[in-house]
Formats: sequence, structure tokens, C-alpha cells
Amino acid sequence: MDHTMFTYEAREQTLVIHLPKELDHHNCRNLKSDTDLLLEENYINRIVFDFTHTSFMDSSGIGVLLSRYKQMAASRGHVSYYGAGAQVRRILEMGGINRLIKGYEDRESALKG
Repeated sequence: MDHTMFTYEAREQTLVIHLPKELDHHNCRNLKSDTDLLLEENYINRIVFDFTHTSFMDSSGIGVLLSRYKQMAASRGHVSYYGAGAQVRRILEMGGINRLIKGYEDRESALKG
């Protein structure tokens, strides 16, 4: 996997977003526009963010997560994440994301949840 790019899996009504090593203002614009297109083209009611390879995230990443959370909540959808390491979890906690979006240890649990 290229650790600078996003990859996506759209399966049925779930979109899994595999995040790069760094989630910052430089690449969050691409994430937003890519997911806008995917959400328009597919009936998605669930987004799962994969933080397995992510070691850095800034406030832009928090902003994207919040906007996707609000978008899914408005349509009674769900957002979750998995694979966040200690540093990313700390950022999610500081940004209050962990109170809105449920985190899981692994992919299987996140897809079941």
C-alpha cells in the first residue's frame, strides 16, 4: 500500500477508507472530494476509517471525520474506525471524536459493529 494515498472499498452500503501514514491538511482535501464522489455514486450508510497505517493526524483530519460523521448522522448512517495507534487515539480523544465515533481494534470488529 502506498502510504501517501487513500484507498477505498465500497461494498454494499459500507465504505471503508484506508488512510495514509499522515492525515494532514495537504491530503484531507483529496479525501473530502474523493469521498464526496463515492457517496454520490453509491448508497452508503456506513463509513469505516482504517487507521492501521496512520501515525500522524492534524486538525484537518479531525475536521474530515467530523464532517463525515455529521453527514452520516443526518441520513441515519454510522461512522466508525479501527486500527488507531496510541498517538492517533490521543488526537481523537483530544478532538472529542471518541465520544461521537466508535473505535475498534480490528477490521472484523469494525465491520460487524
